[in-house]
Amino acid sequence: MRQFAETGLVALDLANTLDEYLDDPERLPDAEALHRFCLELGEHGELGEHGELGVHGELGEGGESGVDDLRAVRAVRERLRAVLSCDPPDRTRALAQWVGELPIRVVVEESDGAPRQRLTAPRGADLAERLAVRSVAELLDLAASGDWERLRLCAADPCKDAFVDHSRPGKRQFCSTRCANRAHAAASRARRR
Repeated sequence: MRQFAETGLVALDLANTLDEYLDDPERLPDAEALHRFCLELGEHGELGEHGELGVHGELGEGGESGVDDLRAVRAVRERLRAVLSCDPPDRTRALAQWVGELPIRVVVEESDGAPRQRLTAPRGADLAERLAVRSVAELLDLAASGDWERLRLCAADPCKDAFVDHSRPGKRQFCSTRCANRAHAAASRARRR
């Protein structure tokens, strides 16, 4: 099975934890898989003795269990996939609406002698909130870098993996050669009929 940190961006890697090509498309089936996802992407929650995924090694507020974290993270994933599935102008509105619902703080840090703002989750935020805020911050960084229009979902049905098209012409349709090969083979079979 693939590793979780394929792009290194929580926004894309979390959105891609549902793989329709697999017999069981859910790549976050349990709290242990969520723990591995967090470790790979530098979100350092830890499992407690009863399977809880804590906030930086501590139990989440109210002793949230790993199952509750898993449910909440999957809800963030669904919201993220809904935002990514929009065309760029609609995606901006969907992202803005989501931002309005999240507990986001703006922190000013020094970067090469100049101030730089960074979005962060408030202290005590649960795992799902932290992943949501980090995803939003990464999407805004992608937009600022000029890649907003190149942020796409794979065109190979049933795959809906998100990717950034770094090709020179900017016409890439598939997330991977796996999907491109399957789509081309399906098109070839359809032409022969």
